[in-house]
Amino acid sequence: MIDLKPNGSLHPWRFRVVIGVLVVCSALISWRIVELQVMDGGFLKNQGDKRSMRHTVIPAHRGLVTDRYGEPLAVSTPVLTLWANPSILVNHESRWDELAKALGTDPKTFADRLRANAGMEFIYLRRHMTPRDGELVAALKVPGVHSIEEYRRFYPAGEVAAHLVGFTNVDEAGQEGLELTYNDWLQGVPGKRQVLQDRRGRLIKDVQVVSNARPGNDLALSIDLRLQYIAHRELREALKNFGAKAGSAVLVDIRTGEILAMANHPSYNPNNRTNLKPDMMRNRALIDVFEPGSPIKTFTVAAALMTGRYQPTTVMDTRPGTMRVATMTVRDHRNYGMLDLSGVIMKSSNVGAVKLALDIGAESIHGLLQQLGLGEYTGLGFPGESTGRLPSHRKWPLVETATLSYGYGLSVTATQLVQAYAALANGGRRLPLSLLKVNELPQGTQVIPEHISQQMLTMLRGVVDSEGGTGSRARVPGYQVGGKTGTVHKAEAGGYAEDRYRSVFAGIAPISNPRFAAVVVIDEPSKGEYYGGLVAAPVFGEIMSGALRLLNVTPDDLPALDQIELPVLRQVEIPPSQQPEGSRG
Repeated sequence: MIDLKPNGSLHPWRFRVVIGVLVVCSALISWRIVELQVMDGGFLKNQGDKRSMRHTVIPAHRGLVTDRYGEPLAVSTPVLTLWANPSILVNHESRWDELAKALGTDPKTFADRLRANAGMEFIYLRRHMTPRDGELVAALKVPGVHSIEEYRRFYPAGEVAAHLVGFTNVDEAGQEGLELTYNDWLQGVPGKRQVLQDRRGRLIKDVQVVSNARPGNDLALSIDLRLQYIAHRELREALKNFGAKAGSAVLVDIRTGEILAMANHPSYNPNNRTNLKPDMMRNRALIDVFEPGSPIKTFTVAAALMTGRYQPTTVMDTRPGTMRVATMTVRDHRNYGMLDLSGVIMKSSNVGAVKLALDIGAESIHGLLQQLGLGEYTGLGFPGESTGRLPSHRKWPLVETATLSYGYGLSVTATQLVQAYAALANGGRRLPLSLLKVNELPQGTQVIPEHISQQMLTMLRGVVDSEGGTGSRARVPGYQVGGKTGTVHKAEAGGYAEDRYRSVFAGIAPISNPRFAAVVVIDEPSKGEYYGGLVAAPVFGEIMSGALRLLNVTPDDLPALDQIELPVLRQVEIPPSQQPEGSRG
């Protein structure tokens, strides 16, 4: 008979083993729980956060660029950028056509791009969409498609201030102009936000702001947008009327050194750079160099006056209108005969300028031009600015001395030339130029004695106001204007072109109490006239007229009003009976 006992009684050791194993497993599990929850809790939590916690960028808008009165020249506007996770989006092919249509993309091109990037987790679908268009795409709720807020640079003045302001790239980093020069100042510092996302990248919870975005600093330029529009308009018209290749104009407030207008043509639209060519982006006023020609005669005469051996009334014999210097023949436009120094400037006599230079030496002229800033940077910090070329010789050859006196053999930018004329207008004191609004008047350097600068201003007025002066078309009604014309043969291989010119005018107004200096350069006029007095001078006159009137400069050349004698009123006795009651005594 089999004796039945409770379970495990037949093999008690097996029961004990099972119980032991269960106890050991329980202990191990308990230990693992303690290890995970207590000992490794912080590590595991951190690892979990890494897989679900993300840091997203809080965009920071770029600083505002304005003109001197706060008119916007460059602003950052909020936009939406759409991106996708192709590894997710590739599984929803039925939504591709709908998404491509909303994005304005060719469906086939869109599909090919997704398939090519199927293994990636991030691609841009379209950047810098308007908030309205971006929200319409986001509203489709296509799996794997997300949006982020960014900023896009917009330039309200368009092509009018394009060369000066420049532009940014798609990431709002400065690429050209002052956007590049002051990129660190304008660029903001992005913030950081901590968020919780699921494995598909969808936002679950906005945890906290780790660091706030810091916007960029604003930049106030010295430019007066009203005058910038005038300069741009007049250049455009001159190029159209004379079939010119290009043109530049620079206007300076001589009391502060602020550049009130700097325009170039042709220009471009920084808001639409689809067909932009490198040649169109050049700020010619600061980058292009040229031989200035006759405007340098002003400083040749000034250097002669500074020697003390000459006076404005000193007479020079320029007959017969030609002069042999070494292997070169110097020619005037015609035989001007006997000219005083004022006449040398007014008639733009090459012979007169050369005779002065040969007498006083090229060193005197070179030293003055160097002190006026020719051959060196203006200090504006503009990217790509040229220094020009101011030749220097230990012993000056006769030919180089002669050519220096009437503005050949050296090269300048339009901005360098206007700086020199601004110094002349400012009592002979050179101020640093500025493209930023100046709050404190800068310290200047006396380069030309004040009384000589006054004498030169009188001579320059004769160029514009005197009969036979070459700059009569630069006149501004109601104001005394002075300046110097220049018609320069362009250099080419082997010498100078016979039929290619630069037309130049450099001037000052008002002469009695100077406020502005301006330079206009027209490159290769090909229709009709090409002389500086006929092509560049009228542009100068219109720009200067706008500046004088818009900034309320008091006219200094109004016609004298005839004194009108009022008739003497005869006293009439009023009878007492007709007098008012209160007046009777």
